[in-house]
Amino acid sequence: MGIRFILMVNKQGQTRLAQYYEYLTLEERRALEGEIVRKCLARTEQQCSFVEHRNYKIVYRRYASLFFLVGVDNDENELAILEFIHLLVETMDRHFGNVCELDIMFHLEKAHFMLEEMVMNGCIVETSKANILAPIQLMEKSS
Repeated sequence: MGIRFILMVNKQGQTRLAQYYEYLTLEERRALEGEIVRKCLARTEQQCSFVEHRNYKIVYRRYASLFFLVGVDNDENELAILEFIHLLVETMDRHFGNVCELDIMFHLEKAHFMLEEMVMNGCIVETSKANILAPIQLMEKSS
């Protein structure tokens, strides 16, 4: 499948956005998020951005006050996922103008919409920033 989940977390470990591409109960999600966030936030900047946890490979990157964590299958290419995270941040930057935690909190539906344009059923389907943002801009024009 590829991508299993995407999390955006602040420096205090609070989840600001969570998108899952496989079924997990609420308790399983809460436990998984807690374990992964503790593991990733405890790492230093000198350590690599890949962590194995349970049956997932976690690829993460910190931008300003937000951590972007992506859980993938063990056979997925880590560098491709790092590039996907960078594309996601660049897309959000283009729309919000230097994306921050508050942008995600106050415009959660737009952040989810961007993710839905980029990833379908755990597979990356769109990488063009213009194509990702076009439907959002159309919605904003009509409202």
